[in-house]
Amino acid sequence: MASEVLINVAPSETRVAIVEEARLRELFIERTMQPGDAVRAGRSGHRLLGNIMLGRVQRVLPGMQAAFVDLGLEKAGFLAAREARCLSDLPSFMDQPCITKCVREGEAVVVQVIKDPISDKGARLSANVTIPGRLVVLVPNQSGVALSRRIEDEAERARLTELLNDIAANDPRAAAGAGYIVRTAALSASREDIASDIARLGDEWRAIQAKRNMAKVPATIYADLDPVERTMRDGVDDDTTRILIDDAEAVAQARAYATRAMPQALDKIQLFNGPGELFDLYSIEAEVEMLLGPRVRLPSGGWITFETTEALTSVDVNSGSYTEATGLEQTSLKTNLEAAAEIGRQLRLRGIGGLIVIDFIHLAEPENIAQVLTVLADSVSKDRTPTQILPMSEFGLVEMTRKRVREPLSKLLSERCEPCHGHGRLRTVATVAAELLRRVVREAKARPGVKLVAYAAPEVTRWIEAQGDDMTAAMRRHVPAGLRFEARPAFARANFDVGADQ
Repeated sequence: MASEVLINVAPSETRVAIVEEARLRELFIERTMQPGDAVRAGRSGHRLLGNIMLGRVQRVLPGMQAAFVDLGLEKAGFLAAREARCLSDLPSFMDQPCITKCVREGEAVVVQVIKDPISDKGARLSANVTIPGRLVVLVPNQSGVALSRRIEDEAERARLTELLNDIAANDPRAAAGAGYIVRTAALSASREDIASDIARLGDEWRAIQAKRNMAKVPATIYADLDPVERTMRDGVDDDTTRILIDDAEAVAQARAYATRAMPQALDKIQLFNGPGELFDLYSIEAEVEMLLGPRVRLPSGGWITFETTEALTSVDVNSGSYTEATGLEQTSLKTNLEAAAEIGRQLRLRGIGGLIVIDFIHLAEPENIAQVLTVLADSVSKDRTPTQILPMSEFGLVEMTRKRVREPLSKLLSERCEPCHGHGRLRTVATVAAELLRRVVREAKARPGVKLVAYAAPEVTRWIEAQGDDMTAAMRRHVPAGLRFEARPAFARANFDVGADQ
C-alpha cells in the first residue's frame, strides 16, 4: 500500500510520521536534546534502544534469575538469565541456565539495550547483541539464518535461507561464525545488494570489537543510527512514494544514507519548503493532539476509550448513539469491528505496551466473535512490535500483550497534574520547549533577517539554557539573524510568544 514519510526536524526533537492513504499509520518522536542518561550514554539526547554498551556486573540475583549491570547511567540495566544465555558455556539445546552460570559480579560484559529506561526502571539488556542493516540483521553470537515472520511464502523462505548461507560462507567480509535475520526488505533485493549489506555489517562488527578492546568500563561502543537515518533504514520500503523532510541538513543526511544503502530511494527524498508546515499536511498536528486524549471516535458514532494504570491499559468499546435496524447483535458487531480495526493503529501511535484488556460489546454468536478477533489480529499484524492476543472470554474481554520498548506518547509529551491530584495531565517542560522552538523556526522563515525574542515561563527558558552549546549551535543555524530567550514569571508553563527583538 502506497505510503509517504514525513520527517520534521526541530532544534530539540525529530518527529517522523508515516502516512498511508492520507492517514497517519506510525508516529515516532525522539528528543535530540535532553539532559540526563542519554547524554552520558554517548549521544546527546538520542534514545538508548539498540545501543551496544560495555558495562560491569553490579549484582547477581539468583532468586530473580537476573543481574544488574552498571552502564554509567542513573539506574543500572537489568539483564535476565534468558538474555544472558550466550555468555554461558552450556550447549544451546539445554534449558535456560542459571544466571550464576552466565555472569559474575565485577565482570565486564558487552550488552545491548533492548528496552529504553521507562519511568523508574532502568534499561532492559541482552548479551545476544544484534546489528540491524537495511536488508538483514547481524547476530554475532548465534549462527544460522532466521527470517522475518512477515515473510510467509515457503518457497521464498527457502530461497533466502540458501542465499544467506551461501553468502555468509563464501564472502570474506562476512562476520565469522555469525548468524543473520532476513528482513522483509530483502524480498525485492538482489544477491549483490544482500551481499553488500552483509559486508557492511561485518565491517561494523569488527569495528565494535576493536572499540570494545580499547574502551574503559562503562562505555558505549556502538550507537544506533540517528532518527533520520534510522527512518530511512526501517521506515522506507518499495511502497514509499516520497520522503518529505523540512530541514536541508537532514535531507543531505538522508541522501547520503540512501547513496550508501538504498540508491533506489534517492529520487524519493524531497526538501519541504511549504506552503505551511510539514505536519499540517494530512492534519498530523491535530491528530497528535487527539492522541493525548483518552477517547477515539468511530465512523458509526461509537467510540473507544483508553485508560492506563500501573498494571495494564484498559480499552472500552461503546456504541454511543448508533443503532442497527436489524437488532442489537448487528449493532454490537458493527461497532466491535470498527473498534478492532482501529485499536491496533491506536496502540502503535500511542506507544502503549504491556498488558492490554479490551472490553468489547457483548456478542452472542460465535461466528461474530471470530470475525472481531480476525479483524483485531489483522489490525495488530501491521505492528513492528510483537503482540499476542488471547481468545475472547465469556464476558466479552480480550487480553493481549504488546512488548513495551519505549515510553508511551502520553508520558513523553505530558505528565501528571499534581494540583488536580493526578486526574489530569499537562505538557512536560520539554514538550513546551519543543513547541516554542518550532514556533521560533517558523517565525525565522517568515521574517528572514529579523532578530527574534522568545518569551516563556522561567522553567521553560531554564530547560532550553540547560542544553548548552548544542542548543546554541542549532538555533544559530535556524535563526541566523539572532535570538534571545526572556523568562516571563507571569506565564503559565504552556504559554509562550515570539516576536521581533526591539
